[in-house]
Amino acid sequence: MNNTEWFYFGRDSFIMAAGIYLLAVNFAGFILMGADKRRARHGRWRISEKTFFIVSLLFGSLGTWAGMYAFRHKTKHLKFVIGIPVILVLQILLLSWIMC
Repeated sequence: MNNTEWFYFGRDSFIMAAGIYLLAVNFAGFILMGADKRRARHGRWRISEKTFFIVSLLFGSLGTWAGMYAFRHKTKHLKFVIGIPVILVLQILLLSWIMC
């Protein structure tokens, strides 16, 4: 083992780290949507719409979109009904372009 092997971050490690990141950020988007729905029902402080879009832009759009329909939350707001899927499609196109 040479001195730099511990620092090696190969393709497999990158793919695993990217997968873990995507799972985490999408899980966060899903949970945030459910938490905001619960807060709305109880008349409590809400999660800002800006937060949902930031999480979506950080590649959590699939989880945010799934949370919208799982919790039936924000599904009447065109900003979300159109915006989140547009972000998702753009991210899929970006990832497809990067992977080719």
